[in-house]
Amino acid sequence: MADTFGPVRGADGPDADTGAYAGADADGVPRKEPIRVLVVDDHALFRRGLEIVLAQEEDIQVVGEAGDGSEAVDKAADLLPDIVLMDVRMPKRGGIEACTAIKEVAPSAKIIMLTISDEEADLYEAIKAGATGYLLKEISTDEVATAIRAVADGQSQISPSMASKLLTEFKSMIQRTDERRLVPAPRLTDRELEVLKLVATGMNNRDIAKELFISENTVKNHVRNILEKLQLHSRMEAVVYAMREKILEIR
Repeated sequence: MADTFGPVRGADGPDADTGAYAGADADGVPRKEPIRVLVVDDHALFRRGLEIVLAQEEDIQVVGEAGDGSEAVDKAADLLPDIVLMDVRMPKRGGIEACTAIKEVAPSAKIIMLTISDEEADLYEAIKAGATGYLLKEISTDEVATAIRAVADGQSQISPSMASKLLTEFKSMIQRTDERRLVPAPRLTDRELEVLKLVATGMNNRDIAKELFISENTVKNHVRNILEKLQLHSRMEAVVYAMREKILEIR
């Protein structure tokens, strides 16, 4: 592969006790079927490289590939993948536009943008379009499967170098809406606010549990409650909402 990959913040690593992945879902139940992945990139060699890497994972199966956004939408509608790995900049139809269309034809599919673009605008637009992850192609190949598992299990993924840019975009968004009257946000408990603040830094459930001295399942319950109260669908959307409503303050 021409591209290299580096560490991913927010991806859960091997189990601390076993040192290996159990291939379980968010509730710890072993998966009966592999995670079905659609690979979308306009470079054929890069697509092939990802297929080779992911073929080594027993719990992940590449079910198809596409070379542009338009083809990606058609393939997603036919294959109904669990995860779509997709570039941002592609001919005919870009990844962000395709992201919105894929969410319509395959609502259960979770989309990870895998790109060289470190532009704040692309990151923010991808999240608004429904992407659950945004990873740069500088991450290591070993981390790709880890990110896929994490997103399949309900986590959001973002490359560390993009986390600060995301928070900067949130801050700019708040400044742009300072003069606008905001609708009061639903009330979160003190503990839910603590969890949301840690989510905003890019921490995964396991790290949040260690930070707050609570179980990982308790963290998952808090995140679920936060999303239900805010009527949102992902951790990233919750952070965007929190920044907009000034639930969280970025200094």
